[in-house]
Amino acid sequence: MGSFADRGGWWVAAQGLLLVASATAWVLWGGGWGVVAVAAGLALTVAGAVLAGSGMVTLGRNLSPYPAPVPHAALVERGPYRLVRHPIYGGLILGTAGLSLTDGNWPGLVLASGLAALFWGKSRFEERKLQASVPGYAAYRRRVRRLFIPGLV
Repeated sequence: MGSFADRGGWWVAAQGLLLVASATAWVLWGGGWGVVAVAAGLALTVAGAVLAGSGMVTLGRNLSPYPAPVPHAALVERGPYRLVRHPIYGGLILGTAGLSLTDGNWPGLVLASGLAALFWGKSRFEERKLQASVPGYAAYRRRVRRLFIPGLV
């Protein structure tokens, strides 16, 4: 199966640290930015949960916390994977940004930006592994141009 580092374990560890830091920021800081920020934050949070959740369900047996694909992984092109290559990452970015907006939390927004940068690097690592082991991934990557969020990124 490969070593922790070969499977991308350090990416997972860094992701966990950023998510814990975000949760800590939501508990320790928050000021409330008014009803518009709360509404926008809730909308982003729900959109993120739907995107990430549908990505997890659609992946099924291919789901792994590691960016390296599971042995004998199959190319998944249905559900949110028709629109973006990494909907789980996109959903987590939207969700952390949304919760930070809802809470009126600048440190949380900064950490959500850090999570986006981390997922950009993690996705590059993951795509190299997918191209090497999953038939058809290179063509899928050319067809599906967005990485994380349909219509945006």
